[in-house]
Amino acid sequence: MKLNTNLTVAIHTILCIAYFEKDYKVTSDFIASSTGMNPVIIRKILGKLQAAGIVETKAGVGGSSLAKKADEISLFDVYKAVSEEKEGERSVFNFHVNPNPKCPVGSKIHALLDQPLNDAQKALEEELKKTTIQDLTGRL
Repeated sequence: MKLNTNLTVAIHTILCIAYFEKDYKVTSDFIASSTGMNPVIIRKILGKLQAAGIVETKAGVGGSSLAKKADEISLFDVYKAVSEEKEGERSVFNFHVNPNPKCPVGSKIHALLDQPLNDAQKALEEELKKTTIQDLTGRL
């Protein structure tokens, strides 16, 4: 099972904006040509990034730009912006819907896994906080 690609596509999108915004209009079509994704998906991700205050996008062919300095945007900020997380859920490790409460395994699966999965989620988030877009653009 693969995890959602929104995070990596969003980071790729932001890196394109940071790298090209001074020289080109960075549109969803432009970003799509770099990511290999459909421009519609790029526009959805740009919408989430704009709602989070990470990018600014002008309608039509106006293009996108960073709303913050690259050193002020952590990978965690991007992760939170595009996460499909709902209240009370982890965004990476979620449970299947109906474990059997009469089964000795199904009835205890949450009690067994909640803490280690919460710890793993927190470790992931802490690691993402350590890297900024500036760190990555410096390596391009």
